[in-house]
Amino acid sequence: MGQIGVWESVEDGVKRNILTSGEDLMIMEVRFTNGAIGNKHQHPHEQISYCLDGQFEFTIGTAHKIIEKGESLYIPPNTLHGVKALSDGSLLDSFSPVREDLLEGKHS
Repeated sequence: MGQIGVWESVEDGVKRNILTSGEDLMIMEVRFTNGAIGNKHQHPHEQISYCLDGQFEFTIGTAHKIIEKGESLYIPPNTLHGVKALSDGSLLDSFSPVREDLLEGKHS
C-alpha cells in the first residue's frame, strides 16, 4: 500500500504520513511549519480535519475558518479547499473513501 508509515514532503513546510487505511477510510497526519500553505485543491472524498496542535486558517469554497488544538472541521466532496498554518502545528486528516491517489504516491 504505497506510502503508509512514511513521512513525505508535499509542499514547502508541509509533510504528511499516511497512518493507516481500510477499505473505505484512511487517516494521515500532516505537519506544517508556521506560514506553510496547503495549496487549494479538491477531490471526490469527504474529509474531516482535526487539529492536533497549532492554529490553521482553512478556506473551504468561499468560507474561511480558523481552528486550533482540539477543534475539527468537515470538507464536503468536490469542494475547493486549502489551508495556511498560523503557527507550527499538525492536523489529523481522515478521508472516505480511501484516497487511492495518495497511496499511489501522487501529490494532491
